[in-house]
Amino acid sequence: MSETPPGLATQPTATTYELGEIVPWAWQGRIRVPHFQRDFRWQSKDVLRLFDSIVRGYPIGNLLLWVRRSPAEMIKLGKLIIDAPAHDEALWVVDGQQRLTSLANALSPEGNKHEPFNVVYDLALGEFIESPKYSLEPHHIDVPTLFDGRRLLTWFRTQGPDVEDYYDKAEEVSTKLRQYKVPAYLVRQDDLDILTDIFDRMNNYGRRLNRAEIFTALNAGAEEGSETRLNFARISDNVAARTLFGTIDVNTVLASFLARRGPDPTRDIRTEFSSEMRRSGLEFPTEDEQAAYREAEEALVRAVIFLIEVAGVPHIALLPYRAQLVVLTRFFAHFPEPSPNTLRLLRRLFWRLSIAGPSVFRGSFTQFSRILSNKIRRGDEEGSVQALLETMKDAVHSPPSPDRFRTNEATAKIVLSAWWSLRPRSIVSGLPADVQSLSSVLGDEQTPVSATPYLFPRLNEPGEKDKRLWAANRIFLPFGEDFPSEAIKMLTEPRIDLDQSIQQAVLESHLIDDRALEALSRGDRIGFLQARQQRIRTQLEDFLARMTEWKYEDTPSLDALDLDEEEQSDSEIDFSNDRLQ
Repeated sequence: MSETPPGLATQPTATTYELGEIVPWAWQGRIRVPHFQRDFRWQSKDVLRLFDSIVRGYPIGNLLLWVRRSPAEMIKLGKLIIDAPAHDEALWVVDGQQRLTSLANALSPEGNKHEPFNVVYDLALGEFIESPKYSLEPHHIDVPTLFDGRRLLTWFRTQGPDVEDYYDKAEEVSTKLRQYKVPAYLVRQDDLDILTDIFDRMNNYGRRLNRAEIFTALNAGAEEGSETRLNFARISDNVAARTLFGTIDVNTVLASFLARRGPDPTRDIRTEFSSEMRRSGLEFPTEDEQAAYREAEEALVRAVIFLIEVAGVPHIALLPYRAQLVVLTRFFAHFPEPSPNTLRLLRRLFWRLSIAGPSVFRGSFTQFSRILSNKIRRGDEEGSVQALLETMKDAVHSPPSPDRFRTNEATAKIVLSAWWSLRPRSIVSGLPADVQSLSSVLGDEQTPVSATPYLFPRLNEPGEKDKRLWAANRIFLPFGEDFPSEAIKMLTEPRIDLDQSIQQAVLESHLIDDRALEALSRGDRIGFLQARQQRIRTQLEDFLARMTEWKYEDTPSLDALDLDEEEQSDSEIDFSNDRLQ
């Protein structure tokens, strides 16, 4: 007879808490969030719906709270920084973090100042709204005041006769907020493995966490010391700070982490650090979890530097496909200092994948990353890069069309990388862009929309509408400056603040040739867009031809060739296929 699997020694205790009781506990530091929880993800609309549900008396779901003795410490709950004293029965939130964080912040005078917790109650409309940007109307009352009976009385006394008629309604809503009962289950269990198992099961029935959040929870370790340990969110922040490449989403970081340790980045995450996985042939079987995180960060940094300095992709918002970064991380984990020839072949691979990868791998990025990761073999740099290139040997390829420029699509990102190779110059100062200037604009954004304003936002005349989505109707401004209202004039007329050669360099960096400039000068928008679109198309094709080098042989480096030196001298070797420069 098999043993009963370990579980809770006692069933969770069911209870209810009024908001007037549990919210002050949060302010006092008794409510705490385990470090394996996901980041706060609610938006303003979610917080408003929560408050609306409460005053309507709708259920808002159960809480699951872990009861444990906890030390004094500084804790963060949303926007609140709390000096929490030691407590014998602190309540750690296993399920309900988004709700409790929203309530504790929105109902706090300090937390209510910040989005998405800036909730006020509109007494005239009888509904919760976001706090107006400038000032509150006389009939707007912030929810911290509404929640506190004494402050509510004071508020009505100081507001004057204009709001007296709303007092009964305000008192009713205030009472509903304070007395609203939230069901909760209390778990008293010291075994962290059991707690994370509960967490995993709860988040795989109904509303689900993403893979990175589940992995972090299952491998969180003890609460003590968690603030110094690496996790995927911290790796993402570190890579962004070290490279200015922007924030890599945690699921891509997880896939890169898994790809570094083994050839299948889609494998089961629940046994990653188990002895079973060590037996199955991981490539770094003896490293502990923190070493695995550290090495994954280093491999990611090397992959990102390759993208910036060799492939010409300066920011994650210009990366065509995240799966490419996963594969590159695996490659640079095994070959941290590849030869110059390997770097060139990798660049070819990257851009060939950008153009033809979706057709070769049928648009499946799970398949994309798994197949390519399997081609990378430890200790065989030349063989790995040749195997990767072999996957694209028969790919049908053609340059993407700049006629459809949408910033969330791969084509636009490829076009922008081609433009980046020209180092677009500021229309205002004439200075060329660099990675730092681009990072200052895009920051953590995942698409380049904020750096690519329309030249002509409204194209309504006959013959214009179909050109609104052309790349020619965008301008790439990788600087922390707004699109100048006098941009057209600044481009077309001589300027006393810029040397003529600099002004010409500005035009060339934005792919505005003489024909396009002449059309723009006479107000011919269609002529301008047509001329510039042709220039963009030509430059894109030239850029991709240089990067993909489809016509070149993917020749290994000479060191990798098996040449019989006794039978063949250098003068007899046929270098006709070695066209690398």
